[in-house]
Amino acid sequence: MTYNFDKTIDRAGTGAVKLDLMPKLFGRSDLLPLWVADMDFETPTFIVDALKARMEHPVFGYTLEPADYWPVVQRWIRDHHQWDVRTEWLSYVPGVVRGIGFAINALTAPGDRVIIQTPVYHPFRTTIEGNRRTVVLNPLKETQGETFYEMDFDHLKSVIDGAKMLVLCNPHNPAGITWRRDTLRRLAHLCHDHGVIVISDEIHADLALFGHRHTPFASVCREAEQISITFQAPTKTFNIAGIVSSYAIVPNDDLRARLFGWMRVNELNEPNMFAPIATVAAFTQGETWRHEMLSYVEGNIRYVERFLQEHIPAIRAVRPEASFLVWLDCRGLYMDHDRLQDFFVNHARLALNDGEMFDTAGDPNAPLHNAHSAGRGFMRLNVSCPRAILEHAMAQLAEACSRLPLPR
Repeated sequence: MTYNFDKTIDRAGTGAVKLDLMPKLFGRSDLLPLWVADMDFETPTFIVDALKARMEHPVFGYTLEPADYWPVVQRWIRDHHQWDVRTEWLSYVPGVVRGIGFAINALTAPGDRVIIQTPVYHPFRTTIEGNRRTVVLNPLKETQGETFYEMDFDHLKSVIDGAKMLVLCNPHNPAGITWRRDTLRRLAHLCHDHGVIVISDEIHADLALFGHRHTPFASVCREAEQISITFQAPTKTFNIAGIVSSYAIVPNDDLRARLFGWMRVNELNEPNMFAPIATVAAFTQGETWRHEMLSYVEGNIRYVERFLQEHIPAIRAVRPEASFLVWLDCRGLYMDHDRLQDFFVNHARLALNDGEMFDTAGDPNAPLHNAHSAGRGFMRLNVSCPRAILEHAMAQLAEACSRLPLPR
């Protein structure tokens, strides 16, 4: 490989969320942090060098977007996802979750119903609730087919009437599904017929694994294009989440005028000077790095799968089709939520995201508290780290499991 992904980086003292929030969230600081969805790989040198070059200039005043910013983004989307995006469809947004919040505020009213498909990235729910909209659940169904989950269209039909918006995770987080074109087309037809806007979070779009491909929701048919707001970013792919360089894509003239107009009058569409620089560097120089990083992540996923099969068969790794996040099915340990969390933190000494945070059952104020949760019995593992760290984590987990009263 051209790049070294085995290099261990000490992130202490950098304000890293995955380290500095551990005492508050997990009650201790001596855990291996495999929870927050950023990488422990070095940010590629070509991005660092581009930022350094700009910082050599002594003035950091007001700046415009570089002339090559949007052409580079358009070319990347066309080359990687076969979607021709027009310049006027594009706008900078200061983060995907913020973009979802902007769309909720610009396009819905307090009390409006917004659908999410659980288990799913938890800020979908908190952003909807925090903006005083009503969360409507359309839980995914477990399947024995090609993917671990599938959309439950029969249930969606029963809850879609009166809804104003659906927030789609594409690719899916935490299960890593690259939704198939026919599924997205079926979703588009249903939402279009009911006047539902689809917000497509595609931040993991460039992280497809094992031969899978990402399909942008808006690209599958005319109906999808006309009801969609898509959010993408280079941040997950190139480990630059702290720079905040996301963008929105809105083909429909009316939706675009309402959302971009709302952002513009609140001055929320103007990037900091470093976001376009990092994006252009990533999208013009990053293909080799991206391919090698994804190959390394695939190796880490295979390692986790083999280790669990050989040493901890009670835990199953759900292979992701995209992203560096692995959904661990721990239901074979037969633990309730609190015991499972305690086991990983205080026995295995690992900081992972517990599955219930991707549903509503982990929230004491949520309607599903103490009811069935699609995330119950699962943990989310971040494998975008040097193999040695992952080996250490699996050894700790195996040692903790060896002390459980389970059949050997």
